[in-house]
Formats: sequence, structure tokens, C-alpha cells
Amino acid sequence: MADSPAVSVLDEHGAFRPTAAAEPYADRAASVTTEQKLRFLTDMVETRAFDVAAANLQRQGHLALWVSSWGQEAAQVGSARATRPQDTVFPAYREHAVGMIRGLDPLAIVRLLRGVAHGTWDPAESGNFQHYCLVLGSQTLHATGFAMGVQFDGATATGDPERDEAVIVYLGDGATSQGDSNEALVFAASYRTPQVFFIQNNHWAISVPVERQSRVPLAQRASGFGMPGVRIDGNDVLAAYAVTGSMLDAARSGEGPGLIEALTYRIGGHSSSDDPTKYRAEEELQRWALLDPILRLRRHLEVEGVGAEVFDGIDARAADLAADVRRRTLELTEPPVASMFEHVYAEPHPLMDEQLRWLQDYEASFGGDR
Repeated sequence: MADSPAVSVLDEHGAFRPTAAAEPYADRAASVTTEQKLRFLTDMVETRAFDVAAANLQRQGHLALWVSSWGQEAAQVGSARATRPQDTVFPAYREHAVGMIRGLDPLAIVRLLRGVAHGTWDPAESGNFQHYCLVLGSQTLHATGFAMGVQFDGATATGDPERDEAVIVYLGDGATSQGDSNEALVFAASYRTPQVFFIQNNHWAISVPVERQSRVPLAQRASGFGMPGVRIDGNDVLAAYAVTGSMLDAARSGEGPGLIEALTYRIGGHSSSDDPTKYRAEEELQRWALLDPILRLRRHLEVEGVGAEVFDGIDARAADLAADVRRRTLELTEPPVASMFEHVYAEPHPLMDEQLRWLQDYEASFGGDR
């Protein structure tokens, strides 16, 4: 695969050491305060604690499926913290940190993957964080259509940074091979939508390595669609924050869409149904485990003088969050059967009423308790 330098400002030991590719973004990264960095670290630690708790719940039979984000926390936290409240976020299905930062109750994710609800959250009440999309790549079309609407409504490129809107859509390296994603890129470039495509390249589309999907770095594909593309160290939260913030600012100001490829790694399986030992070398996993994004930022903060008691407090709050999620998960009850007919249409619909009556009559035909 052709070489493409990645933007990085924190080296693997946590030292602030911008690469040459980071020069356009170094000032933005350097302006991040210690308080903001502690917020980033808290986001990442809480996300991982939630991730571990949910994975355990799945193994114990309380969730139908779990999709882990372990290892990808920096890419998600840095990019999400670069958004503004008026922006709209379209996730794929493992953007747990992004959703939590935008105000989503993590139990909403649990309810979805337990199979007791459909969408489970109202995007308007969850920081414009749209629903998870398990149909690979289709969220890119949703995001592009929405971004076109933002543009047609005159809600962007007004010159008012407190008002101008942008859209960010998350996808994996595997989704770049989908037709939907490429169609979305075509329309985004043609209409110069206020939009950022954020690719979390975790190196594996289930069992297919990224090298088999693309002969060039994914960021280089952007130029073929007529938009800028930047490759970043996805385990560097400051790089993710600085580059995403820059691209979102450009999108809001009318400069059109951009694409970010965040090089990161999926530490666990594609989902709880996957066994990565069947296709992935242990040496590769251990090499990436040493590049843990949480450890990198913690080392950086230690150099800045943050004491152990602060880290202990962050860990304790994360443990409390995980315990709360577990408690509330165990308290969940099964939804009424009739709920599957709700919210299929925006307004009441006679077809749904008819199907519900059929099901009720069918169940009644068995008589008594079953």
C-alpha cells in the first residue's frame, strides 16, 4: 500500500511531538487546555468501562449482541468533542463514545442491542445523534441527504459560527467498499455539502484486512471525488480533535465536504459473534495493544503534572457508570408485543392497526396461558 503520512501530535509515549503532516493543525492541538484533556480522558475511560460491562452482560445472556469500541476511543472522543451543539451526527454501530458525548444515555444502546426496542432514542433529545445503522454504509447516504437539506435550508455558510451547521458521518474501512458510501461521496462532492466523512480504519472488515479492500490509503480516495482527505493517527485524541475541528469549520463556512481516515485498531472481535483468533495474528494484536489511546493521553497528562489522585477519581467515576448500566440493564423488562407496530410511520396508519389486530387474534386463538 502506498505510503501516506499520518497527522499525529502525541507520540506513543504521550510526548507532544507533532509530525510534519500535523503542521497545519499543531496550533489547534497545542491550544487544548489541561482541563479539556482531562475531559477527553474521562470520556475514553468511561466509554471503555461501559464497553467492558456491556460485553460481560452479553456473555451472561442479557444482551443479544455487543459491538465493542475498545481501542477506538481516541478517534471517537477527539472527533466528537470537535463538533458543535448544532451539528448532526450519523453513526454506524460502535460509536458509543460519540453518542455519550452528545448526551445519549448508554442504556439506550443496551436496549437496542438487547433487542427490546427499535431506535430507542430521539435524536432531537440526544444532541442530534442519529440512530445506529447496522446496514453497512447506508448511513453515509442518510448523512449526505441531511447535509443537502441543511444547505438548502440556508443553515450553513452564513458567517455566524454559533449558527452554522455541519454534518459528520462515521463509517468503517469495510464500509468504504460499499456502493452506498461511494454514491454518498459523489453527491457530497457535487453539492459541496457541509459534511465530514470520518472513517475509523480499524484494519479489519470482520475477517477481511484493509489491504485487500484498497491498494492506496483510504484518505487518498477523497481526491478522486474532489474533496480533501487527511489521514490521522486515530489513537491520538488531540490529532482527532484538531483535524476534525478544522474540517468541520471548513464545511460550515461553505468550503464543502472533507474526509478523514483515522488509523486505529479493533482490539476485540467485530462483534460478540466474531472470533478474531481465526484470522488475526496475536503479534499484531499485541503490537496495537501497546499503542492504547487511553494510556497515551494519561502519560501526556502525567508530564503536565496531573496527579494519581485525579486519575483514580476518573477510574472511580467510570466504575460507577458501568455499575449503574449493569443495574439498570438487569431491571429491564420485556416490551409489550404491540410496541413493534409503533413508530413504523410518523402518524397512525391503518395497515399497522390491521396487523396488530391479526396478531392479537392469532394469539387469542391458542386460548388460555401458553
